[in-house]
Amino acid sequence: MMTNVFFLVFRAFLITAMTVGMMACMTEFRFERWKLLCIMAVYSIWVVASSLVLLWIGGELLLLRLFFLTISIPATFLTYWAANDTPAQAVFNYMTQILLSILAVSLIRLLTEAFDLSALANILLMGVFYGTVIYLEWRFLRRPFRLLIRVIPAHWGVLTLIPCVFCAYLIFVASWPGSYLENRLQRVYVYAAVIPLIIVYIAVFKSLFGQYRIQMERQSAALLRMQISALKEKLQNVKEVEEGLRIQRHDLRHQFETARELVLRGDSDAALDFLDAAQKRLNERKEIRWCRLPVLDAVFCAYFSRAENQGIRVDAKIAISDSLSVEEGELAIVLANALENAIHANLDLPPNQREIFCKMMGSPGVMLEISNPCAQNVSFDSNGLPVGQREGHGLGVQSISAFCRKNGAVCQFDLTDGRFRFRLVL
Repeated sequence: MMTNVFFLVFRAFLITAMTVGMMACMTEFRFERWKLLCIMAVYSIWVVASSLVLLWIGGELLLLRLFFLTISIPATFLTYWAANDTPAQAVFNYMTQILLSILAVSLIRLLTEAFDLSALANILLMGVFYGTVIYLEWRFLRRPFRLLIRVIPAHWGVLTLIPCVFCAYLIFVASWPGSYLENRLQRVYVYAAVIPLIIVYIAVFKSLFGQYRIQMERQSAALLRMQISALKEKLQNVKEVEEGLRIQRHDLRHQFETARELVLRGDSDAALDFLDAAQKRLNERKEIRWCRLPVLDAVFCAYFSRAENQGIRVDAKIAISDSLSVEEGELAIVLANALENAIHANLDLPPNQREIFCKMMGSPGVMLEISNPCAQNVSFDSNGLPVGQREGHGLGVQSISAFCRKNGAVCQFDLTDGRFRFRLVL
């Protein structure tokens, strides 16, 4: 039987380290790797020391009863401290991993006792389990989970009760009045919770992904409204220009008559001044056209005008051919998202510091760069994407990322010397 103190301490350390690894698979950290390793080293010393003390005072049963307080809660706190997640998101993630680890370890321990396997076999079984789970979570669950909590950053508070309640139930039933290994009825109560647990988690994630689809549909609808609004604004501008040209054509006959009369009188200076004034009025009504592609031109006009109305200086260099290798409307949405983010970032700055630089080329491939001064600190996830700090933020970045995945484009976000840059190459 596994009564050796050193084995029990090593086993507790292994379980703890692997459970923290499961937590890390689904977490975005804000600290560098060396700092995370230092935190893990200090925490490992605490795990070994606290386990030795509990085993010395009350044996394995006391460790089973108190490990959640001495090991799990400190791990949850330290991981949250090093992560970018909100408290509710962190508790849901970490408690779910701890819950899965508790169930797996108890089942492996039960099999080891039932078949009278060696301590080495117990360690090997746990190693296989944790290695498999960590790989599967990293390979298949990490990306959708991180995407889910970015799109739905709030309303996780109630969900945290699910893993917390199940953890409390399992620990209590497994260790009171004695160990579940010595009482068949306790084992029945422990594993009977697995079926409702699975049902509850399936229902929760179906609900979450339903909310995710609703959020993405709302985003698509908002982007479509923005595109339609930009086109309407562009058409209105065109109509205004056409009306101005019609008026000028009407006035042109009178202007020629006036200039002719001044020349006949020999007053050439007055005639030249009159023609210069007419030329200036004509230039003031000259339409600005950024490119020949109508949807992209509408987005440029709409957002550059909005920026200038907000006191933001715009420095734009646009050179796009008449055709693109991607659908113009999709690229226009990417451009609108990036310009809107740049405008919002500028609004936090004094008027004399507001600026947007936009450079876009269409040959040999589409190359876009948008940069702006940025007063706030920006966090990036493991994929290099900016992390939205408030609810509803970050949807535009996800739309840009989806465009890149669909069309094989490469995008890059960075913040250097107080200037935020977005680059896209297609």
